Amino acid sequence: MSATALGMVERTKGVSDVCTEEVPSTGPEEIAEVRAFWRELGVPGVIDVHTHFMPKSVMDKVWGYFDSAGPMIGRPWPIAYRLAEEERVHRLREFGVRAFTSMIYPHKHAMAEWLNQWAVEFAAQTPDCLHTATFYPEESAASYVGKSLESGARIFKSHIQVGNYDPNDPLLDKVWGQLEDSETPIVIHCGSGPAPGEYTGPDRIASLLARYPRLSLIVAHMGMPEYSEFLDLAEAYGNVRLDTTMAFTDFTEEQCAFPKADVSRLVDMQDRILFGSDFPNIPYPYLTALQAVTRFDLGDEWLRAVVHDNAAKLFSVS
Repeated sequence: MSATALGMVERTKGVSDVCTEEVPSTGPEEIAEVRAFWRELGVPGVIDVHTHFMPKSVMDKVWGYFDSAGPMIGRPWPIAYRLAEEERVHRLREFGVRAFTSMIYPHKHAMAEWLNQWAVEFAAQTPDCLHTATFYPEESAASYVGKSLESGARIFKSHIQVGNYDPNDPLLDKVWGQLEDSETPIVIHCGSGPAPGEYTGPDRIASLLARYPRLSLIVAHMGMPEYSEFLDLAEAYGNVRLDTTMAFTDFTEEQCAFPKADVSRLVDMQDRILFGSDFPNIPYPYLTALQAVTRFDLGDEWLRAVVHDNAAKLFSVS
């Protein structure tokens, strides 16, 4: 899952329980296994809607928070792909990831527009990255979101937990209106995992969708731990989707298991579930994220839809 409020990073300096755990090998053998995974399904690769690329100064703080096992993580969390930016891009390409995102998110005022400017440059030099943008409740939000759409943003990131804001803040009304009218997908971290925030949970998203029913929301992490409630919203609103980021993995299941009673609903939602990994900020190999979506044996057709076809259709990846 994405790092919690970066504003808390300074308060975690000096924490003694710094994570030094090593992640299993993520080298050539894993690359071959990842490629074998999607080839056996008969798809041309993977589309990952939840990967993080951001300015180095921000990424370093995010990694620092994970290393300190910060208060909203509370467990060892080694970073599996602590590589330079160009190496991370290259690794995804080696895996056969055809398209990915640069999930950026602010934790304070006057940060989102700067992140969006960085993302324009990153997308320009990284054609397989879906141009990503973000926002924060502030007077200028509608203006810079409009500029991001004009510059070609194809997906937005909203992080309710890290940003610590109400998605129904009036300062975001015009933003949601723009995104609804443009039919631009928004990956939104609104579930209460790994720890609840003041504004997380399904109720506020239900209120948001009641006002903007055509919003193309992609609920991050399957909405954990409120899996059932977010599936309810996806059933009620045709443009709501869910991403698999960190869901179904042993790492998550041991503390926040997906309810067995809802497994059949995953089949019903086959065309609205998208693969996400949280690369590079995952505490296990990328292969593990892919293998996790096979946990419930839902069949190759379901897997093809989730790891490639649904996102290919949504983002017109030919």
